[in-house]
Amino acid sequence: MLEVGTKAPDFTLEDSEGSKVSLKDFKGKKVVIYFYPRDNTPGCTRQALAFKNLYEEFKAKDVVVIGISKDSAASHFKFAEKNGLPFILLSDPETEVIQKYGVWQEKKMYGKTSMGVVRTTYVISEKGKIEKVFPKAKPDTNAEEVLKYLE
Repeated sequence: MLEVGTKAPDFTLEDSEGSKVSLKDFKGKKVVIYFYPRDNTPGCTRQALAFKNLYEEFKAKDVVVIGISKDSAASHFKFAEKNGLPFILLSDPETEVIQKYGVWQEKKMYGKTSMGVVRTTYVISEKGKIEKVFPKAKPDTNAEEVLKYLE
């Protein structure tokens, strides 16, 4: 996991429309990146809907919201369309960015150990530095916690 004060690793990934999006595209703006395990799972859907419900408040603060998972761009498109998500979803099927940000970790579920995305949210400053980390973010409260932090 990245530490507060470190430079946020730049990246270029495909969005749900098939366009390339880079972190550097948002230089000069505050960016919230939330990493999540999978589209259309209960927790990930609740988290996405929580960001959707508060999206206008993020927008009013000129904050960019980006969700990243290893799902395909086509999966993101369906997920965004089904749930009316107004923010950017990026596809990282090779887990390149997910690993750069330190959120690809060993997880235990039902006694089994596997590698996966640990739900984590980063706030990146206008200068491209990690400003705040929300490790092990809770799907239902993460968006609200981030918004409170930004106030």
